Amino acid sequence: MTKFNIAVLVRDKAGVLNRVTSMFRRRRFNIDSLTVSETETDKYSRITVTFSGEENTKDQLVAQLYKLPDVVKIKEFKPDESVSCELLLIKMKNDAASRDDISAAATAFKAKTVNYTKDAIILKVTGESKKIDEFIKLMRDYNILEICRTGVVSLEVGGETITKE
Repeated sequence: MTKFNIAVLVRDKAGVLNRVTSMFRRRRFNIDSLTVSETETDKYSRITVTFSGEENTKDQLVAQLYKLPDVVKIKEFKPDESVSCELLLIKMKNDAASRDDISAAATAFKAKTVNYTKDAIILKVTGESKKIDEFIKLMRDYNILEICRTGVVSLEVGGETITKE
């Protein structure tokens, strides 16, 4: 199975997200990551989806997505032709036994402390999905209180945009 990362430019209307994600369900793709955001114009929204599957079924899915009336453009992002990242907020128990280890890991992963109380430390990590996965795996040795993670966001390198042909 191959991991895919696509952006779907859609008209900014109610119900569009449901119609797009329903297409993934009908095609039996499990969505690994989903991010919906505004764009440079208020006419469109951008849905970025990462999922795994076979190339031919991905192509069929894209063809079906184009049949939805509010889908304007679809762009697949290749790792060497795009920049992608995620955001992780992770709340760790603040106790003397693990504080130094958590701090050392945060430094190694360039995590930023965004909140510090006597009970908990909230760290913010940004970067590629693999980096986020590795940081969470490392933190599992300590007391994770809560995790909140965004989906992947991606842009193609260079001057091309999803709205330009």
